[in-house]
Amino acid sequence: MGMSNLSYRAQRVIIILSFSFIPLALLAVFGYLPVLGMFKYAFTDWNGFSPDYHWVGFDNFKEIFTEKKYYEGFVNSIYYFAGSFVQIAIALYFATVLSFRVRAKNLFKGILFFPSMINSVAVGLIFLFFFRPEGTLDTFLGFFGVANPPQWLLNPNIINVSLVGASIWRYMGFNFILLLGAISSVPADLYEAAEIDGANKWHQFRYIILPSIRRIVTVTLILSISGSVAPFEIPFIMTGGSNGSNTFVIATVNATFKYNKYGMGSAMAVVLFLIVILVTLIQKIFIKEEK
Repeated sequence: MGMSNLSYRAQRVIIILSFSFIPLALLAVFGYLPVLGMFKYAFTDWNGFSPDYHWVGFDNFKEIFTEKKYYEGFVNSIYYFAGSFVQIAIALYFATVLSFRVRAKNLFKGILFFPSMINSVAVGLIFLFFFRPEGTLDTFLGFFGVANPPQWLLNPNIINVSLVGASIWRYMGFNFILLLGAISSVPADLYEAAEIDGANKWHQFRYIILPSIRRIVTVTLILSISGSVAPFEIPFIMTGGSNGSNTFVIATVNATFKYNKYGMGSAMAVVLFLIVILVTLIQKIFIKEEK
């Protein structure tokens, strides 16, 4: 039976399925099957090379939450979690200021967004020189009489604060652009009416800008929190997870590719996958409430 004898609806279905077969097959082979394999090997002691492995049940997951070298990444995520709020606050401040009439505001927009265009590896190398002993930061503090600055990347008590600072500088520009675009969409006549009623800049921000961009603030905050769960590039380049700066993703990479514990690495990937799913569900709930 030729295509000419089929109805238009049937022909349409055949064409759609024909064009969708290859993308769906590739998605299944390189997407869904590896994920299923990840869940499978998470319950084994597979070393990544040998065809033989043993089922260990939930032993890998128990070890993740009892061994410090694994769960330390969750503890350090608290620093990045707190940094996400600082990042949004700074981005919101500059987005609000530059939404008003400011001299050379286009120049400041470019300066603030520029770090987002730099590769994370380059940012890590830049801040290695910035935080190194007698480096840029120590030299700057020396002008103000600070003779014995702390060891920014050697002191376990402040190393994560230093890394979070680098991450804020790296990603703040992206949130700044999102917030600035949202603020720019607020009708100008609202500001004019507020000025006539005697409202100052703070009142305009509190009663006009913030309510108008509440949804985009929620989205950017949740995205920043999602990123704080699994930081990798900057801490990996700058410290490799040493001196108490280990993150969960770095621990996963080391367990899998350094120590050939592919079973443990799969279990850690499953935990991270479930966390991302949880954050995504929370994001949808918040966005739904904002509608």
